[in-house]
Amino acid sequence: MGNGFQFIDIILFAMIAAFLVFRLRNTLGKHGGQQGDYHDPFKSKNQKNKPHDEDEDDNVVQLSDRQQQDQDQDEQTEDVEENLAPPRPRHDAGDQDSDDALAEGMMQIQMSDRNFDAGQFLDGANIAFEMILNAYASGDTATLKTLLSPEVYSNFSQAIKEREQAGEILDDTLVEIKRADYLEAYVEARQAFVTVKFISDQVNVTLDENGDVVDGSPNEIITVTDIWTFSRDLRSRDPNWSLVATSSLD
Repeated sequence: MGNGFQFIDIILFAMIAAFLVFRLRNTLGKHGGQQGDYHDPFKSKNQKNKPHDEDEDDNVVQLSDRQQQDQDQDEQTEDVEENLAPPRPRHDAGDQDSDDALAEGMMQIQMSDRNFDAGQFLDGANIAFEMILNAYASGDTATLKTLLSPEVYSNFSQAIKEREQAGEILDDTLVEIKRADYLEAYVEARQAFVTVKFISDQVNVTLDENGDVVDGSPNEIITVTDIWTFSRDLRSRDPNWSLVATSSLD
């Protein structure tokens, strides 16, 4: 009786095990059928609609798409940062060519005149600028003759003569030389040329014989840009430079 009871228990356990296996298979089968509802963040909508066997090799494509998205996002971030950043200075090829030509011209002058010093020359040019303006305003032709080339002196002296004949008085006051910059330097036929741009504050007024204002204003300071070219014969023992050309932008 005891052995029969054990045999019946074995049969019951076997039936229960078979039932459980059957239910487990059904459950696994339904779960496999629901895999299409699983959300894959790396898949596009079109890829989600593909059969499973067509998606087996899509991992590379999905990762590439994600990398492209990350790259696009990085580029957008860089664009925003670039817009927020201060503008970068742009390089002007013309300015670079001018700088190279100026440096080469300075070197040519220094090779021909060992006593030439760029810094000292600019200091001397500032002094000459003030002396020439004062001499021209006061009609001091003697001083002008020592500082100007014959051609420039002829023009200056003629203007002074016409002013005196008209009974006019030129009252020029140099308030300040704000800047003096080299523009050009070169050597031609043993003659050195250096062009300087002066930016200065001045008071310019012309009065008639009665003291009335003809031109300018005695109460107004104006900023004047003058471009002057100085020259010296490198074969001469005379170290002085002469003003050979002038122009103004006012």
